[in-house]
This record gives sequence, C-alpha cells and structure tokens, in this order.
Amino acid sequence: MPLIAVGVNHKTAPVSIREKISFAPEKMVEALNSLVSGAQAKEAVIVSTCNRTELYCAVDGESDAEKIIDWLGRYHHVEPAELGRFCYTHVGDEGVRHVMRVASGLDSLILGEPQILGQVKSAYAVSQEGKCIGSELQSLFQQTFSVAKRVRTDTAIGENPVSIAFAAVSLAQRIFADVKRSTALLIGAGQTIELVARHLKEAGIKRIIVANRTLERAQILADELGAEAILLGDITDFLHQADIVISSTASQLPIIGKGMIERATNKRRHKPMLLVDIAVPRDIEPEVQEVEDAYLYTVDDLHSVIEENVRARQDAAEAAEKIIEQGIDEFRRKQESRKVADLIVSYRAQAELIKQSELERALKSLESGQTPEQVVAKLAHGLMNKLIHSPTQYLRQAGAEADQEALQRAAEVLGITDTKESLE
Repeated sequence: MPLIAVGVNHKTAPVSIREKISFAPEKMVEALNSLVSGAQAKEAVIVSTCNRTELYCAVDGESDAEKIIDWLGRYHHVEPAELGRFCYTHVGDEGVRHVMRVASGLDSLILGEPQILGQVKSAYAVSQEGKCIGSELQSLFQQTFSVAKRVRTDTAIGENPVSIAFAAVSLAQRIFADVKRSTALLIGAGQTIELVARHLKEAGIKRIIVANRTLERAQILADELGAEAILLGDITDFLHQADIVISSTASQLPIIGKGMIERATNKRRHKPMLLVDIAVPRDIEPEVQEVEDAYLYTVDDLHSVIEENVRARQDAAEAAEKIIEQGIDEFRRKQESRKVADLIVSYRAQAELIKQSELERALKSLESGQTPEQVVAKLAHGLMNKLIHSPTQYLRQAGAEADQEALQRAAEVLGITDTKESLE
C-alpha cells in the first residue's frame, strides 16, 4: 500500500495559508474519519502545528496526491487549485524520508528543535484513538520514532541553543551550578522575555520577577508562569534579590546603570550576579562590566554563541541524515519481510486446502471398500500432481521462452539438484 505525504510548511506557504488549513485539536478525529471514509486514504495521520500541516496517508492504487489535496481544500473551504500552489508531495521512500526528517527536527524552522517529535507522537496517538491507522502507518511511525530517538541520542542536534532566549537561559545554567535555587529578574514583557521566562520555568528556577512599564502586561505574563509582577520603577527595590537579570525592552536609554549594580552587589555581599542585555539599544550601561561580581553579556555575545551552535547543529544534521537513510533501509527491509511473510502464509493456506481435499477423497475411498494400499497410492499421487502443477506450468513456460535465468531460479526454489545437466 503506497505512502503519500502531502502538506505545507513555513518554507512553502505564508501564515495566511497555513492558518486556513490548520486543524483544531478537538476536530482532529472528525477530520481523520472524513479523510479515510472517502476514496482518499485507507489510513491517515495528520500533523498540524503553527509551522506545518501535513497529511500522511496509506493509499490504494486508485488514490493519488491530487485527491488528498482536493480533500484538504474542500474540508477547509479553500480552493484546491489555490492550495496546490503551496503544497508539496512525497511518495514512497521520499515520504518515509520526509516524516523521519520532520520528527527528527531536520525540517523545522529552528534546526533540531525538540518539540516537533512530541507533536508527531501526539498526531499518531490521535489517529490511533480515531481508529484511522493500520499496519502500514503503524510500522512507519514506530520506525520513525526509533530513528528520531537515535538522532537525539547519537548526535548533538538539540544540545546547542540557537535562539536568543534559549542562549540566555543556557548561559545562566552554565554560570550557576544549580539554577533551580536562583531568582531571576526579567525586564520587559515582550515575546523574547516571554520565551526566556518559559525556558527558565522549564529549567525549574525557584523564583521569577517580571518588571515592565505597564503592570498589567507584566501581570499577564506573571500569572501564566507563576511569577511576580512589578513596575519598572520598582527595580531598585528588587535588584539585589536577583541572581540573574535578563533585559529586553524598547527603551532608547539604559534602564540599569553602574551605580545601581554596585549598590545591589553590596547588599548581596558580593554573591555573583549575571546580567544579560538582549535589547538594542542597550538596557544596561556597558560600565556595569567594571563592577566586581557582576557579569554582563550583551546580545552580540549571545549571537557569537548562537552562530557557533548553528554550525554545530549543521554538523550534527549531517550525521542525522545518515541515521535517517539507515532508518529508511531498515523500514524497507521490514516491509519486504512482511510481504514475504504474507506470501508464505498464503502458500501454506493453499497447500492446506489441497491436503484437506485429498484427505477427504481418501476417506471416501476407504468407506467405499478400497484397500488401504490403493487409497494411500491414490492419495500420494493426487497430492503430488496438485502440488507440482503450478511449478510445472512455470517451467514449461520458461522453457518455451528459453529463459535460462528463470529456469535456474525455479530449480533453486524447488530444490532440484544437478540443475546444470537437466537444463542443458
């Protein structure tokens, strides 16, 4: 059953298109059932995130990518012809390669980001819940998860931070042996500070204080993360409590000066203080780096770290691609093995039918009064004729066509010895 992967992502479609064809979590099972109940797919998994919507489908020989794109457009009330301009299609091994690259973070906006694997696993679980997945996609996704785990374990694809927010928090984790016991003061309440706060929360930091010009905005972020909210003007009252200060505002003038930090470090009895200024223009006066026990890093310092980390991730991505190619080979071998197993089962079932037929005939012959010797002879003769009928037809056809390769292969399969003499 062929695999078709159809979708759009951040590289092929603008957000105006991506938002139109995203799937709400509560509607996902309904969508999957719609997809597999028609002629579009026999099995399906739908991955829908802010950066991509992808449909992974096991199809029969009558379905194709155009039918799946047509369904996607009709489901979301988007003209399929318009949608088709932004879609990509991967079939067979290319589809296998694509889902493995996606799950491993190689196709993400940020190379190696780890969240996508969890999102793919969730999509797989939803498809299982909706009974829209069978042996084909089960085998594919189990192999995909195994490959993604090897990529994470055997390469450094996710070890080095490649965003300003993540780099700032990673810096804090390197400087403070146990960041969980630290207090962080975050200045500003924009997107970057929000990401910093979330990374700190994930790192298990003890206390977060959010300072902003507008208390309401600071409170919104604080409520989401279990933090404290203060006004920008109250920073001096809290600065000495902070082990980590990370600032990102739109202020045109510095918010923190050298004198403020000197007073804060004196109150802290010279316990180290990390200050990370990721604002442009700068929020923290450069002279702060002259204060003993205060360690100031700017956005430029973080950019140099990020550039090194991007290069490290790219090197890791090359190793990850090799793991994926191995995973594709393994998946292909498993698929071939399954086909052989199915063939063997069918062959044995056919032989069983022949056996039962001849056995019933033999029993009737015994009941009619024939001697056991006659019955056994007829049974053996009947079994032999029926079991060799198809191979004999094949050999005759190959002989008529002078197909020596087919004859040799048949001889090997049938276990015929002295094949060279019998074929000459």
